[in-house]
Amino acid sequence: MMASGKNAAPSDCRRCGACCFSPSALHVRVTGDDWARLGDRVEEAAHFVGNRAFMRRVDGHCAALAVREDGCGGADFFCTVYESRPQICRDLERGSPQCAGEIVMKVPQSGPPPAPVERRDGLAWFQTPWPYLGLSSVRLL
Repeated sequence: MMASGKNAAPSDCRRCGACCFSPSALHVRVTGDDWARLGDRVEEAAHFVGNRAFMRRVDGHCAALAVREDGCGGADFFCTVYESRPQICRDLERGSPQCAGEIVMKVPQSGPPPAPVERRDGLAWFQTPWPYLGLSSVRLL
């Protein structure tokens, strides 16, 4: 379990979302079993890069990530394919050393989740807490 303080695991993964963000198109590997599990959503959620499958990326985050306002000015991150998500996502436990690594590498060391800075065309635009990603759009639900 992670230590408390600025790198502590959130009380709920939906308050963080760090593991869903990456500048790499090769961030979330999709196995054959994952591909089958994604079912009808596979074409919108995953794609091949060479002869390997990965989750699609949109504006620096997994295409399956959706964000809505939490009612308190923050963001609620959630997976639109949660029940059929890839095994690597299933294996990432909140509070594990791997979770801590995601947080340390990606989340600013203080402050709440980002609030939308703009809305247009059905998207909410957030200033991501990951400086190398800049402004990121997500579907507004």
